[in-house]
Amino acid sequence: MTEDTIKEHPTTYDAIVIGTGISGGWAAKELCENGLKTLVLDRGRMVKHIEDYPTMHTDPWDLKHRGKVNPDEVKGQTKERRSGFINSYSGHWFANYEDHPYNESKGFDWLRGYHVGGRSIMWGRQSYRLSDMDFEANKKDGHGVDWPIRYNDIAPWYDKVETFIGVSGQNLGLSHLPDGKLSDPMELNCAEKDLQESLKGKFDDNRLLMIGRVANKTGNAMHEGRSNCQFRSRCVRGCPFGGYFSSNSSTLPAAERTGNMHLRANSIAYEIVYDEKTGLASGVKIIDAETHEKIFFKASIIFNCASAIGSTSILLQSKSKRFPNGMGNDSGELGHNLMDHHYGVGASAEIEGFEDSYYKGKRPNGFYIPRFRNLGDAKTETKEFIRGYGYQGGASRSNWKKSVAELSFGKDLKDEILKPGTWTIGMTGFGECLPYHENKVSLNYDILDKWGLPTLDMDAEFKENELKMQQDMMNQAVAMLKAAGYKNVKGRIGKPIPGSCIHEMGTARMGHSPKTSVLNKHNQIHAVPNVYVTDGACMTSSACQNPSLTYMALTARAANHAAAEFKKNKTS
Repeated sequence: MTEDTIKEHPTTYDAIVIGTGISGGWAAKELCENGLKTLVLDRGRMVKHIEDYPTMHTDPWDLKHRGKVNPDEVKGQTKERRSGFINSYSGHWFANYEDHPYNESKGFDWLRGYHVGGRSIMWGRQSYRLSDMDFEANKKDGHGVDWPIRYNDIAPWYDKVETFIGVSGQNLGLSHLPDGKLSDPMELNCAEKDLQESLKGKFDDNRLLMIGRVANKTGNAMHEGRSNCQFRSRCVRGCPFGGYFSSNSSTLPAAERTGNMHLRANSIAYEIVYDEKTGLASGVKIIDAETHEKIFFKASIIFNCASAIGSTSILLQSKSKRFPNGMGNDSGELGHNLMDHHYGVGASAEIEGFEDSYYKGKRPNGFYIPRFRNLGDAKTETKEFIRGYGYQGGASRSNWKKSVAELSFGKDLKDEILKPGTWTIGMTGFGECLPYHENKVSLNYDILDKWGLPTLDMDAEFKENELKMQQDMMNQAVAMLKAAGYKNVKGRIGKPIPGSCIHEMGTARMGHSPKTSVLNKHNQIHAVPNVYVTDGACMTSSACQNPSLTYMALTARAANHAAAEFKKNKTS
């Protein structure tokens, strides 16, 4: 189909939001609640809350091979399955590589959710604030560019987001992990409490353990259309109770209640159109995923929330006389500074004792050990690397026993398999990645997808600082478990692959200057102020905390800024 066969839609919207995930859902909610007529686009199929969660009540015995996947039966998700996240309960949420190819030179796991709600359905829900230590890090150590905001700029928006989505957890008064608007914390089990106690006084850097802060609803606060977490730990399938936050259960219904949202699924946004006369974007071009029809939608404001890599891909494709290398790419930084947390390194152990103790339900959350390296004092400083890491982990009792089939039939079998096993405990580190210019994503016009759009080349790797940090992450995990007196302590470390943590960030970073960054302090493209980018693409550094809470807070802040500017321009 040629450019001259693009159909122009007759409606001019106040705003268009590209993407319906963590960020897009929040942009839709805030813009619609501010009275803006908003078109919300998603490249994937429609997913309606509750009715479109096919495995929400599925038990192991309902599936072939009890959910275990036969490698011969895997089609199209060969790359995606490397991460270990995809199984028979959740595979339908993850994009099929054969239909949505990408190219990797050094190894990159790009896990995508191409449906309404995006990865907000499958996310890990860990919700931590960034601190001034994180916002100031680039400026202090000279890596990357300085963030154009500080903690006080975003703190009120963290408050708003946490209150709406429902984050449970503990406040501990840590300057490097700011307190939040939290509901009742979930409870640590006895083995986790034992490790919590054992850390006290055994390390001079004041490391501590707490229950994770997680966007699973607890307490008495009312959230329309949602009930409290039911402790089923089936979150990745879609929660029919709305026990955790997702766009489908929360922000999109809020936007729909205003009457201002028009949601269009199966709409692949591929270009934001630049108007040379006004110096602004005039709208968005899409391809209908099913009919391959091309349509141009007009709007006064564009929110690009298609995921870090997805949003940057759209900007790179949005070429014009003014922007021959992609919209907003005056700095040459568009597509660069790709980051992800490195993880998959830590330790595990067996715990003797507590044989008379168990726990109720399947808590969808673990413990968290906040960062204790390089906090700005002598006790926490290390010469081996800069920045730091935190840990997530948990303890449980195994409820199975290895047995030989030929010997497993007998009168004692039923009693044996029902006995809980020994306690085991483990933790995994999540480390900060520096914003390296050479870690990048770019367009490949030689390999096109089935809609005729360029695929993406991923070129990223973890470097010396991250690898040295990984070694310390394992060593300290082992040290903590040994200090607690646990048995069979085993450290683990492997080659980290970017993307596998599913925390991809950067590629359209915020900054003070259009010479070194793509976005300003309000998430606007420096040279095209009616285009906002508020997903992971905007991140200037990665910190070590799970980033989704920050995406939501930045989006809420930017959407309210956009709405205020829109109303001001309308009355002037």
